[in-house]
Amino acid sequence: MLRPHQKIKRRNSKKISLGKVEVGGNSLISVQSMTNTLTTDTKKTINQIKSLELAGADLVRVSVPDKESTSSLKKIIKETKIPIIADIHFHYKRAIEAAIAGASCLRLNPGNIGKIDKIKEIIMAAKDNNCAIRIGVNAGSLEREILEKYGEPVPDALVESALNNIKILEDNDFFNIKVSVKASDVFLTVEAYKKLAKLTDYPFHLGITEAGSKFSGSIKSSIGLGFLLYEGIGDTIRVSLSDDPIEEVKVGYEILKSLHLRKRGVTIVSCPSCARQQFDVIETVKRLEKRLEYITKPITVSIIGCVVNGPGEATSTNIGITGGGNNTHMIYVDGKKNHRISNENLEEYLAKLIEEKVEKIN
Repeated sequence: MLRPHQKIKRRNSKKISLGKVEVGGNSLISVQSMTNTLTTDTKKTINQIKSLELAGADLVRVSVPDKESTSSLKKIIKETKIPIIADIHFHYKRAIEAAIAGASCLRLNPGNIGKIDKIKEIIMAAKDNNCAIRIGVNAGSLEREILEKYGEPVPDALVESALNNIKILEDNDFFNIKVSVKASDVFLTVEAYKKLAKLTDYPFHLGITEAGSKFSGSIKSSIGLGFLLYEGIGDTIRVSLSDDPIEEVKVGYEILKSLHLRKRGVTIVSCPSCARQQFDVIETVKRLEKRLEYITKPITVSIIGCVVNGPGEATSTNIGITGGGNNTHMIYVDGKKNHRISNENLEEYLAKLIEEKVEKIN
């Protein structure tokens, strides 16, 4: 029998809509990524967005640094289904153009935009086009006066910047807001979000900014985001990696799956292997992960090389294999012993068994 999982009590946040995706409240925690193509290369950008959607992304952010990019954005949005977040820095006209082009959200820091009249124009465009705004506070680009006050990026500095920017929007009767307070340092990021969570109920976008390569960035993001999510903080996430954006989506889902906050695709429970293993666990897992990455329905699989932990792990998975002697291994289905198989064509057999099981899942 599969074990019930402990549930995380999530922070009580407001719910907003980004196109067809709800963020905050009791909504699923959404996974997002960002294109790394030139936005003016419309075809490449559209293709990348579609690939990200297939990988499971709920939202995609697109940078619009110039007028040519916002011109391309309209066609990009028309040719894709997933809600698009327009990434804005400094120039208020890009935000207005992106909202008119159909962006579901604007990522900006109102404090960096300039005069209040410019911010009011952005707010009006966002209201007229049903467009949310993410206040994106970043330790690397805090307002000069806040840096002068605190001397360096510290949690209180990020929180003060966020609250100042929230007030700007609220003072202009705009409440369709989500907030982030990101840094490349895990401790700084975590403390800033924890402090801000006590002071506002707007939904939070989580991330460790400039996290690094796929290897180091995944670890850093898993620690930072994992801690916050375990505490119930966070409504949408991005894992920032110096790699293919699809890898960001994969890592994001693995973080959420490990905390039982999302279910998607094949989750493999496998041993690190040792002298007790009765088949090549490492290579079997690698090949199965690659072959089965197209599966979107949630299914758990245990691949354990011997009988020490194998039977126990298999009782909590949909499909399980435990290595046995004489090249003969036990297969478990829904936590119960089902039949034995030999080493011959082991990977192919397991793949087909998993695929057949997935077909039966509603």
